[in-house]
Amino acid sequence: MADSLAVQHIGCLVTNDPASGEGPLGVRHDVDLVVDDGRVVAVQPAGTALADRALDAGGGCVLPGFVDSHTHLVFAGDRAEEFTARMAGRAYDGGGIRVTTAATRAADDETLYRLGTARLAEAHHGGTTTVEIKTGYGLDVATESRLLGIAARLTDEVTTLGAHLVPAEYAGRADDYVALVCAEMIPRAAGLARWVDAFCEAGAFSAEQCRAVLLAGRAHGLGLRLHGNQLGLGPGVRLAVELGCASVDHCTHLADADIDALAGSDTVATFLPATDFSTRQPYPPARRVIDAGATVALASNCNPGSSYTTSMAFCIALAVREMGMTAEEAIAASTAGGAMALRRTDIGRLAPGCRADLQLLDAPSYHHLAYRPGIALVRATLVGGRLVG
Repeated sequence: MADSLAVQHIGCLVTNDPASGEGPLGVRHDVDLVVDDGRVVAVQPAGTALADRALDAGGGCVLPGFVDSHTHLVFAGDRAEEFTARMAGRAYDGGGIRVTTAATRAADDETLYRLGTARLAEAHHGGTTTVEIKTGYGLDVATESRLLGIAARLTDEVTTLGAHLVPAEYAGRADDYVALVCAEMIPRAAGLARWVDAFCEAGAFSAEQCRAVLLAGRAHGLGLRLHGNQLGLGPGVRLAVELGCASVDHCTHLADADIDALAGSDTVATFLPATDFSTRQPYPPARRVIDAGATVALASNCNPGSSYTTSMAFCIALAVREMGMTAEEAIAASTAGGAMALRRTDIGRLAPGCRADLQLLDAPSYHHLAYRPGIALVRATLVGGRLVG
């Protein structure tokens, strides 16, 4: 073994491979996990693994690193005053995006990279090993291009989101702005971004405008994602399913037809419960979606306006407490579910051949992530077998 690691004396190992262990999470007890060249190669009885390096789990729980498939990590400024006003009763309408756009346009690249790096480090310390990062706080060709370059230095999962909101200089000319996104922003994203996204919502972009953006992205080789059904019932979910989007995110307000569409597709319904917590909206009807047979994910939606957190553990606690999900469903949604939302098979699991992205808890089981909300339980986070948090 050229570069091997043994994670020893694991009391509870979540593999997310039902064929490898107990229950839907494929749980193994009292084992060692063997890593070689950044990949999982074996699970064997505790105390038997030999390797170049060793990490003693001390009987704690090891599970796949969180896959946070929806974030906006690169931005400047904050909107604490907006949050305070909302807690005092002001409704959320998404319009504060323009405040962040102004601050982000004014920031230089070094500042934006430093801020994004700090947020990524915070996510790593919370057990997250993969993040998707969207642009969307530039809303002009030059700044969106800058954000793409900065995000690409932080992750392989970059999404171009020029169609986040109509900027002030295009007020009343949404179609003209969509034409700019399609003709100039998206072509510049090719080679840096993996995905294209749009915000399908009253006050943002219509279904037909989002369709134009997504099809332009597809024509340039980008995968499709969509914000949908956050602020009310609408066409977002069914548009995402129609176009074969990898994921449709928020899904706060769902009609029966939306759930049926998700259940009959491979589009992942990504729930963002920290957003609903922060905006005082209803939580998504997770129980109905899961019982219908749809695939679900949990993500943080880290952004300055409606969900300024990188804590996936917090999202798990909300999903269990407020959305009717079991601990097992929430763990799966925040790991394997996030991987499916990114169309990835190499992450979100700890089975032979998968990348050794994992978190070691200072707790005996994964249940503690919901059982002990607000407590920093992650003792170590590894990406490809290397310590990052």
